[in-house]
Amino acid sequence: MKVGLFFGSFNPIHVGHLIIANIAYESMGLDEVWFVVSPQNPLKKNKNLLHEFDRYDLVQAAVADDFRFRASDIEFNLPKPSYTIDTLTVLSEEYKQHDFSLIIGSDNLVALPKWKNYQKILEHFKLIVYPRPNAKDSELLTHDRVDMIDAPEIDISATLIRKMLREGQSIKYLVPELVLERILAKGLFTE
Repeated sequence: MKVGLFFGSFNPIHVGHLIIANIAYESMGLDEVWFVVSPQNPLKKNKNLLHEFDRYDLVQAAVADDFRFRASDIEFNLPKPSYTIDTLTVLSEEYKQHDFSLIIGSDNLVALPKWKNYQKILEHFKLIVYPRPNAKDSELLTHDRVDMIDAPEIDISATLIRKMLREGQSIKYLVPELVLERILAKGLFTE
């Protein structure tokens, strides 16, 4: 099975993530896309990060009605911070029958040389890259294991969504309806 892995803090997951996952699925002939909820990104500060189980719950709600998508909490049981190469190694051992690709933004492609063992990632996994607003060009775009997909540059950010929630503004249409219901029911992101 061809599986696209979409890593992120998903703080919270929003329609931009789902649009990118859909386009990656359709354009790359994937069988599934797994949203891998990262407890802690080693390149980002942990400030304003909702508890990992709440973020995972929101991702599950977002993908619940789509057989192509799945939420993954694989990194919850791995040492923190989470390094992509370590997660990929565990997934490859656990699911030998799957062919994994990484779905990343063009901004992350530029930062890839800062990732732990990034050469091993390029050696063993395909990268499905989607455009990000204001991202610089990367020399890796011409790498034979990197595929740039034709997707819109979506400038919806979880930061904006959290700010709107704190200010009591509606985030309708920025997140799936079920995600909105859970955020409001639990009063998430309001502090």
